[in-house]
Amino acid sequence: MAYRVQVHSDGAEAYGSPGLLHTNAGDGTTQTIEPHHTDDYGPVFEIELTGDQPFTFKFCDLASEAVEDDRLFRTIQPDHFAQYQEYWCRRWNPFVHSSEPTLPNGQAAGEVVAQYSFPEQAYISEAGGKFALGANPLKDGGVLFGLFHPHAARVYVTGDFNDWQRPGSDNPDPDKFLRMQLYTGYFDAPNIWLLQVDHAQIGQEYKFFVIYDALAGDTVLDNRLMVDPYSRCLGPDYESNNSVVVDASAYEWHDSEFQTHAIHDLILYELHVHGFTHGHPDISEAHQGKFAGVIDRIEARYFDDLGVTCLYLMPVAEVPTPQGETALGYNTSLFMAIERDYGSPDDLRHLVDAAHQHGLSVILDEVFNHSANSWNPLWKFILDHPDDIQNDAEGGLYFSGQSPWGNRMATERTETQNMFIDTCKMLVTEYHVDGFRFDATHTYYMDHGFLQRLADELQALKPDVILIAENLPNQQDLNRQGYNGFGQWCDYFHDAIKAFLREGKFEGTDDVPENLGDIFYFSKGKFAAHTNNVVNYCESHDEHSVAHEVGFVPELNNPQAKERKARLGLLAVMVALGQPMIYMGQELAVERERNRVYFSFPDVLPDHGFYQWASRLINLRKRYPALKLHGFNPIEDGLFKWILGPWMDENEGGGRRVLGWVSTPNDEATDRMVILLNFENYPVKVDIPFGLEGHWVRLASIAYVDDIAPEGDNSIDNQYAIRLEGDTFNGFTLPDSSAFIYKWQQPLS
Repeated sequence: MAYRVQVHSDGAEAYGSPGLLHTNAGDGTTQTIEPHHTDDYGPVFEIELTGDQPFTFKFCDLASEAVEDDRLFRTIQPDHFAQYQEYWCRRWNPFVHSSEPTLPNGQAAGEVVAQYSFPEQAYISEAGGKFALGANPLKDGGVLFGLFHPHAARVYVTGDFNDWQRPGSDNPDPDKFLRMQLYTGYFDAPNIWLLQVDHAQIGQEYKFFVIYDALAGDTVLDNRLMVDPYSRCLGPDYESNNSVVVDASAYEWHDSEFQTHAIHDLILYELHVHGFTHGHPDISEAHQGKFAGVIDRIEARYFDDLGVTCLYLMPVAEVPTPQGETALGYNTSLFMAIERDYGSPDDLRHLVDAAHQHGLSVILDEVFNHSANSWNPLWKFILDHPDDIQNDAEGGLYFSGQSPWGNRMATERTETQNMFIDTCKMLVTEYHVDGFRFDATHTYYMDHGFLQRLADELQALKPDVILIAENLPNQQDLNRQGYNGFGQWCDYFHDAIKAFLREGKFEGTDDVPENLGDIFYFSKGKFAAHTNNVVNYCESHDEHSVAHEVGFVPELNNPQAKERKARLGLLAVMVALGQPMIYMGQELAVERERNRVYFSFPDVLPDHGFYQWASRLINLRKRYPALKLHGFNPIEDGLFKWILGPWMDENEGGGRRVLGWVSTPNDEATDRMVILLNFENYPVKVDIPFGLEGHWVRLASIAYVDDIAPEGDNSIDNQYAIRLEGDTFNGFTLPDSSAFIYKWQQPLS
């Protein structure tokens, strides 16, 4: 059976002499067809089709013989011949529409957006162009809505402000439909949809209704009522998941005097909002599991007293799973939306504001390598090709294959990069966050060109932005120029420390003495160019706590050994060159498996011996420059000198798991320190060249920490102080699994 159909191509101006090139599916021959006439949409081709062969075609220029590339081949299947007599095509994508799609307005989206006035504190999306994606309240009232979609036929915005009217709604009222206009956007192609809605208000809920009317194999793409990919938050109904219009300018900030910490001043505290507050004895039940509970602990000076300088919040973006002990938040559904379970956007602003008023920087964990496997609004929302709808493994434009945790995000694509860069810029602008930690950035999970572009744009926006990457191969390209590179979770440090604390192998890393020195010198021999490139840790959400890990070793599976090893691990993290990080509960020596966010806080914190020791230790790191040396090579700069090590002579620790160094951060003798560590399970006698005669005060050991005035009552009269005549202490015994911090105090009288 033969069918006579019309194929419309948008815009005759694209070709000097427009034509259609048909490829015969049976024998591969081609046929060139001239347009029969032109209408307001563009050239119209009248074609007679048989009912048993698909019609495959692309457009060409008959005058120049230029032909569209093969990615723009379009196919109409025989099942559609009798159903539709007209088809519409756009020259910038391979989709065939069964109704006339919206024609581009002819204006650039950026020029349109520039005509509007927005509140100063609001972020207007600008990655790839200032296109105002999402719901953007206007200074003079109303809301400008924006959506990126390159192959929608028509788009409507619908919500509380128009009684949720749209095509196909119950009892439709076309007078209330709000049809968006199409403008030129990314890549100078028509793909940005905009509409100003004067009567839309802050707090109202909305969605986008996307009409495709596009063929997909033997079927058509289903129209979609879509949550806004740029949603700031979602409404309370977990079934409808409506986007909410958010006012970023209403919150009154009080942090104008705060300055983001320099990288070498960071002492990171990783916490999970729900896990940190769940069951906490000092947090009201109404605030547990929420931003409000973290605010309570900030204002109670918990972090001030502990000594950390930066709160690192595990993911706070919207996820589909309920909170619980193993719900970590690494299955993002919407990257810009704040998790409803934790509170409102203003609650997060309040948290950051309170932290800044207490001298704490705040960074957020961003999961850009993969997304949720269950409720995933972006999945197949924008397709690369109509055939993708039939492939369950292909999620469309934003996705690229799989990761160990689910669908991999296509960070190699500019469109995905734009969305993620906008996410970070929005969080810096509207929430005043100080930086980010990026999950699983290995090159087989994430494109490093994206990370370099992200760093460039964020550092241009906020020069002191904190950038941290989980990159367990510790790839050197993320160092950038060293000082401005990503701070990487140092897998070399973590695995080696766990091996030394276990007194044996840990996941392929041996506790041989040769592995010891470099990890404390910011793993410079492994990957780092600058101390800024390293974050040292022995516990994280991904790893067993030290107390739990050493319990796998029968000889260490007792309370005394577990606590001693936990102390040695924490002290090692605090003295190693690079930035220290602890995981919530580590200051309490919590024994916990990996990927667990619940733990118990003591009812009476002042009576908790490990916490009192840990907080005093952390405050030493915070106070003394000798414990936070920084630079490209402190040895060459004369700031650092090894005095004990497995590679040195026998009386200086040769062949054994001991380390020692002198830290001289400046010309002030009173800032000079000596750090000593012994990872052997037996005492080691060594000679220690302190390098300066005088009184040396022991500030810290595994057993106790006592600072000098005004932070403590330590002095040269303390029983552990050393009165050193000459510059070397001969025959110093380092007990098993021990560590010491000594500070020069004054010359001999």
